[in-house]
Amino acid sequence: MAKKIKHQLIIGVLIGGIILGVVLYLFYNTRGQLSFALKLRAQRVPAFFIVGISTTIATVMFQTMTRNHILSPSIIGLDSLFVFIQTSTIFFLGASSVLIVNKPLNFIVSVSVMLLVGLGLFYVFFKRYSGRLFLLLMTGLIFGTFMRHLTTFMQVMIDPNEFQSVLARTLPSFNSIDLSLVLLSAVICVPIMIYLGAISSTLDVLHLGDDYAKNLGIPVNDLQFKLFLLMSILTAVSTALIGPMTFLGFIGANVSYRLFKTYKHSVLFIGASLMTIIILVYSQLIVEHVLPFRTNVGVVIELIGGVYFLYMLMKERRQI
Repeated sequence: MAKKIKHQLIIGVLIGGIILGVVLYLFYNTRGQLSFALKLRAQRVPAFFIVGISTTIATVMFQTMTRNHILSPSIIGLDSLFVFIQTSTIFFLGASSVLIVNKPLNFIVSVSVMLLVGLGLFYVFFKRYSGRLFLLLMTGLIFGTFMRHLTTFMQVMIDPNEFQSVLARTLPSFNSIDLSLVLLSAVICVPIMIYLGAISSTLDVLHLGDDYAKNLGIPVNDLQFKLFLLMSILTAVSTALIGPMTFLGFIGANVSYRLFKTYKHSVLFIGASLMTIIILVYSQLIVEHVLPFRTNVGVVIELIGGVYFLYMLMKERRQI
């Protein structure tokens, strides 16, 4: 009971932090143009929630399946694939191509390609060669490295003016968010979030290990295939919406592990999602008001995440 009260207190504090951050973001430093600022900024607030929750749930779920808190879904290579899709489209078709200019079409194509590649990988390692989870991770790591090198090759050869279009499409940013894409993302992600919340107790059992889960009657291979597919959808949608952010879910998930000290996914999903939303809101505040648009939110989060990642590695090393 005491632990439950503690969890509720922490969640209450996090919700308070989000409310404060959103109010500051909407009303701070409007320079007398309140209606214009609200109209512009209010479009970004739903994106904070969609990206924060989907990225975090995907990360917590991925770390449960791999039983490793250092890894994140980016190891599969979907982030690198997204950058490759944008770069190759501009490289071969130009920055004025309908696939670049039409944001909804670009979003749908990017998500579809990422899901097809992810589904192909998961089918091979869960249906054809079942039980080889870490071989899947290694294959994803190699695939992501290959995509990054191929992307770099094209970016070196591309026209400098079109390279600016590549950066605009691939650097994480909430500044030019499209509200229609946020709504489309919500339609895709919200049912998945509800479903994963409903099976959180099953994920608690999976956290014990494959052997224990099988002994308790859970079809581990089928469940992992389904979870990896749902994780890919959440990752693909959030990446296509604002761009790749490797450390976003990693920070939220690992901070929540230390705050809540529980294995229950019903608590972790909520706590980690709230933490990630806080990170997004206050990072955007820093970008707009402390560093007035001299950088983007991705740089701030990657800096924080990189430092925290090194801290985690050093901490794990001391425990060996």
